[in-house]
Amino acid sequence: MLKTITPINNTTYVERDYANVQEIEKALENSKKVFLSWKQTPLNERKEILTKFVDSFLSNNKEIEEELCRQMGRPISQCGGEMRGFEERARYMIEKSEEALERVISKKNNEFDNFITKDPLGTIFIIAPWNYPYNTSVNSIVPSLLSGNTIILKHSSQTPLCAEQLFKAAKLSGLPEGVFQFLHLDHQSTSNIISDKRIDHVLFTGSVSGGRQVKKAIGERFINAGLELGGKDPAYVRKDCNLHHAIENLADGSFYNSGQSCCGIERIYVDSEIYSDFVEGIKSFTEKYILDDPLKPETNLGPVVKLSAAKSIRSQVKEALLNGAKDVITKNNFQISEDSNCYVSPSVLINVDHSMNFMMEETFGPTVGIMKVDNEDQAEKYMNDSPYGLTASIWTSDKEFAEKFGQRINTGTFFMNRCDYLDPGLAWTGVKNTGTGVTLSVLGFDHVTRAKSYHYRTI
Repeated sequence: MLKTITPINNTTYVERDYANVQEIEKALENSKKVFLSWKQTPLNERKEILTKFVDSFLSNNKEIEEELCRQMGRPISQCGGEMRGFEERARYMIEKSEEALERVISKKNNEFDNFITKDPLGTIFIIAPWNYPYNTSVNSIVPSLLSGNTIILKHSSQTPLCAEQLFKAAKLSGLPEGVFQFLHLDHQSTSNIISDKRIDHVLFTGSVSGGRQVKKAIGERFINAGLELGGKDPAYVRKDCNLHHAIENLADGSFYNSGQSCCGIERIYVDSEIYSDFVEGIKSFTEKYILDDPLKPETNLGPVVKLSAAKSIRSQVKEALLNGAKDVITKNNFQISEDSNCYVSPSVLINVDHSMNFMMEETFGPTVGIMKVDNEDQAEKYMNDSPYGLTASIWTSDKEFAEKFGQRINTGTFFMNRCDYLDPGLAWTGVKNTGTGVTLSVLGFDHVTRAKSYHYRTI
């Protein structure tokens, strides 16, 4: 039995039966059966259906936002942002699908007609996380279906209603039966499906350990997996930056969604000349957050997803403090935070270094570490000193410097004066333990299709 415990008060919010062997078998068979007809459906028809899918989903936004808040604890005041992100990404990918999927023409001379098509892979198994359950899944669902694939969706047990809401919208859109299916699954059943020969591709968003489990389940099968894993994203604040802008945006990048974002800011390196001003500024800004029941409209910092996560965050912070770090945040405004609940008070740690787990391992909570740097070389060294590489940012008024510095940073996305945002026109990808593969942009379609070459000779 699947049980979703709401972090708001640690009571059971959702209960669902896990899919049994027969239901899993039916889903796999239905997916393969309908694939041949769906792949032959003209792209313009697939676009129309996917547009209806997006429209249907958004028409139920108020119910969806409250469900999201109750399932994973994000403040209700922020849940609308995920709906807007869903729409922005989905409509962009629909708009760009013809360009992304068009034939690649390669003519040698009049005797030959050569071209490459981008053919669908088959059945794609999508494993979506709880922290941004709609924004992450839409990155995979829309390009997969537009490309002519069928999908089976498994959402986190923390957010099972998200899969149900997406399926409901898919049915209303007119998607043929079997093209879009979802299953509530335990770990063993998930591994079994990944191992099944009827699965042609796996798209997983989650932890590094989860990514390793996916690869293990694939085993010796010759299929690919898109793996969007962890992050420990850094920022470099130069002395020529707009200080107020940097403080406000880096605080938001650190604490939005209670810091539970793979591209959230967890490390900040500040030029020594403005270090004190920056620390004082982010301290003042952070202490204005309202940590409370996420259903209250004024709350802008909610609980973390579960008690085990809260315990892990507090433990990592405590270890850093025992090793010389200092938390500059006054806790008087965050008295709701107790060891027995999921409400974790925000922490801004100084006197940190890279010998601490706090600066090296993903925290995934409302915390950030700040270090002083004397120059750009030192900033580069620290930013690249990480097992992760999802996003990085620089805060400066010098665009030319930013462009050169960005080339030195080993990351999937490099920002200037911005952070914690996915532009649907850019490739969403990472390096090192952050994973493999690409979603979003026209390049995202290449990872849910395969190249097929045609060589026609006229005699």
